[in-house]
Amino acid sequence: MTALHLRGVVLPGDEARDLWVVNGRIRVTPVPNAETVVDGGFLVPGLVDAHCHIGISPSGDPTLAEAAEQALVDRDTGALLVRDCGVPIDTTPLQERLDLPRIVRAGRHITRPKRYIRYLGVEIEDPADLPAAVAEQAEAGDGWVKLVGDWIDRSVGDLAPIWPDDALAQAVKVAHDAGARVTAHVFGEDAIPGLVAAGIDCIEHGTGLTADTASTMAAAGTALVPTLINIETFPQLAAGAEKYPVYAAHMLQLHANVADTVRMAIEAGVTVYAGTDAGGGIEHGRLVDEIEALHRVGMTPEQALAAGSWAARGWLGYSGIEDGSAADIVAYPTDPRHDLGVLRRPSLIMLRGRIVG
Repeated sequence: MTALHLRGVVLPGDEARDLWVVNGRIRVTPVPNAETVVDGGFLVPGLVDAHCHIGISPSGDPTLAEAAEQALVDRDTGALLVRDCGVPIDTTPLQERLDLPRIVRAGRHITRPKRYIRYLGVEIEDPADLPAAVAEQAEAGDGWVKLVGDWIDRSVGDLAPIWPDDALAQAVKVAHDAGARVTAHVFGEDAIPGLVAAGIDCIEHGTGLTADTASTMAAAGTALVPTLINIETFPQLAAGAEKYPVYAAHMLQLHANVADTVRMAIEAGVTVYAGTDAGGGIEHGRLVDEIEALHRVGMTPEQALAAGSWAARGWLGYSGIEDGSAADIVAYPTDPRHDLGVLRRPSLIMLRGRIVG
C-alpha cells in the first residue's frame, strides 16, 4: 500500500506537523516516497456523533442496506465515529465495512410496555427483570446499554419515570460488572435523580436538568449529550398531543428553557458531548448543526468542536491524531476553531487510512 503524507496544523494543538499514514496507521517519522495528499490547512481527529441511530427507519422496518446508506451520509460530513444509541436490528455486519464509520453499538433500547416508540425497544413488564435485560444488551452491544428513563405515562398525562430506583441501581451494577456503561433517554425532571444515584454514565437529552441535578452529575462524572437539534422538535411533539395537555405544556416549557438548561449544566462542570439523535426523527448528516448549537448555548468554538471530535473520541476509547493511532482524519482549509462553519467544507476525509472524501 502506498504511504500517504499530510501536513497541517494538528488540532487541538497549534503546530503545523507532518504525518505519514501506512496501513491505516499514523506515523510521525518520515516514510520515503509517500504521496502528499494534504499540504497546509488544519487536521482534525475524525468527528464523533455521540448519539446516533444507524438502523432506525421511518418505515418501521429497517434493513442493513438502509442502515449502511445512513452511515455513509454521516461519514461524508466527517463523522467517522458514531455511538449508536439503540436500534432494532443487529448492525454488527456494518462494522466489518472499511468504508463506513466506526460504530459503537448499544444494542436495543430497554423500556416497559407502551412507554416508548413501538418496535424500537425490548419491553420489560416487571421492573425486577431489568437487570437481566441489561445483562443481555450488554452482551449484545459494544460496551454501552441504553435505557429509556422516562416517557409519557398516559395514566397521568405527563412525562414520568419508567423504572424504580432499586431496579436501576441493580441494573447499572450488572452493566458495570460486565464492563459496559449505561446511558438513558430522559426528557423530564423526575427521572434524573434516580438514574444519577444509580451510577449511570450518561444522560441523553437532559432537558429536565436542574441546578441540583446538574451539580450532582458533575460531581459524579455523569456525561450529558443534549441533542439540541432534536429538542427543536418538541413543539411538533406537543402539537400532536392534544389529548394530553399537561404533557404538551411540559414539552413546550422544556423546549423554551433548553438553552439555559444546557448552559447551566456546562457552567456546573457537566461534561457535554455532541450528538444529533439522527434516525430518531432527525436526518443523518447534521453533526455540524449540533456542534454549532453547542456553541450557541455557551461553549467556545473550540470546546464545541472538542465535544464532537477529540474529547468525544477519548470518552469512547479512541485516540486523536497521534503516533500509531488509526488514521481517521478530517482536513479543513482554515481553522474551524475560529469559524465552525468551516466544518461543512472539509478538504479531505480519511477513514482507516483511506481517502473517502
